[in-house]
Amino acid sequence: QVQLVESGGGLVQAGGSLRLSCAASGRTFSTYVIGWFRQAPGKEREFVAAINWSGGATYYADSLKGRFTISRDNAKNTVYLQMNSLKPEDTAVYYCAAKQGILAYGTRSAYNYWGQGTRVTVSS
Repeated sequence: QVQLVESGGGLVQAGGSLRLSCAASGRTFSTYVIGWFRQAPGKEREFVAAINWSGGATYYADSLKGRFTISRDNAKNTVYLQMNSLKPEDTAVYYCAAKQGILAYGTRSAYNYWGQGTRVTVSS
């Protein structure tokens, strides 16, 4: 069992940066793949990034490569999403999620555990 809590969202101007955190409980956190997803108003929840258990492999939505960086600190049971050069279209609720195994890392339904989300608003 893993419980996830996101933080770090807020209001930022276009071009700015935010770092989201996903804090997890559970002694087996380091064995889980962690993904970030986002859901904009009126849209489907979409894949943003994922990281394997060791942090040695990272995966991104093609449209976000170069602006977003995912990382993890297993000693702190925390995964981070650094978001740079933010655009108004990045406005969404951002969720972290956990699953076992790297297969289907970009598929929402493959994740077993979800946080409550943190809202990011980018003003123009």
